[in-house]
Amino acid sequence: MAQRTKVAIVGAGAMGTLYAYALASRNDVTLVDVRADVVESIAERGVAVGDEAARRVEVTRDPARVFATQFLFLFVRAPDTLGAVRPFAGQMNPATPIVSLQNGLGNEEAIKTGLGGTVPLVLGVTTEASLSVGHGRATRLASGTTLLGSGGASLATLQSVAGLLEDAGMRASLTYDIRPHLWGKLLVNAAINPVAALLDRTNGAVVSDADAADLARNLLAEGVAVARALGVALPFEDPWNFVCASLASTASARNSMTIDLEAHRPSEIDQINGALVATGRRHGIPTPYNDAVVRLVRAKQRGGTD
Repeated sequence: MAQRTKVAIVGAGAMGTLYAYALASRNDVTLVDVRADVVESIAERGVAVGDEAARRVEVTRDPARVFATQFLFLFVRAPDTLGAVRPFAGQMNPATPIVSLQNGLGNEEAIKTGLGGTVPLVLGVTTEASLSVGHGRATRLASGTTLLGSGGASLATLQSVAGLLEDAGMRASLTYDIRPHLWGKLLVNAAINPVAALLDRTNGAVVSDADAADLARNLLAEGVAVARALGVALPFEDPWNFVCASLASTASARNSMTIDLEAHRPSEIDQINGALVATGRRHGIPTPYNDAVVRLVRAKQRGGTD
């Protein structure tokens, strides 16, 4: 019997669960999460997607349990990236690929701050979509493709990650320059997530409600202007059509920012719309709509009672 590859996944939310379930079919998967209740539940029941039978994975709160992993996937929220990778500094094989499929800007910088600038980093975006329905339980909203590019990884490393995913039944492809696609994902999130979150509604409300759609269009237009000021070759011709197409599979779902605001906990607003505001300021691009939603989301996530 061929030796199974060791794969670690940090973050056991909806996407971490989806990838853990898929990868566990052919590999030895360990999930790392800081939440004791999540770890206990997965240890007892495994992970499952939809109505499929659960698969057993290892699960732990201790990063030291996966220092010998052969692949490390990150599915934590952007504000938690630096804290999540710091325990691995100097502890892993320096050739171990780090794979980030996270939202927002700044994850690459956080990973390299924590692990060093020469880390074999793989950056990606995915059209896979899932919804958490319990600890270690997810519903697959869309079956898509994971697009991978280099943040410091070699072509051979990119091919090894793509092969790992394909062997697990997922679709993967490579691109020479991942940054346009990261920006495409950022702009979709910037247009949809804070509007749905402030409305406390599903993503579909952003296009079905005229006022919400108008706000989302303005957020998007500012983001496109910032991207173009940086010389980013965005992966679409019509920005709003791109957003609507991206939204189709998750229209009935509540996004992570909506869930964070409901729980009065920090969201990814600073790494999404806040990143657009900061970058726009540096390049002289006004972003008043994005600045307004950043302030509103920050106020709401503080959860005042007055």
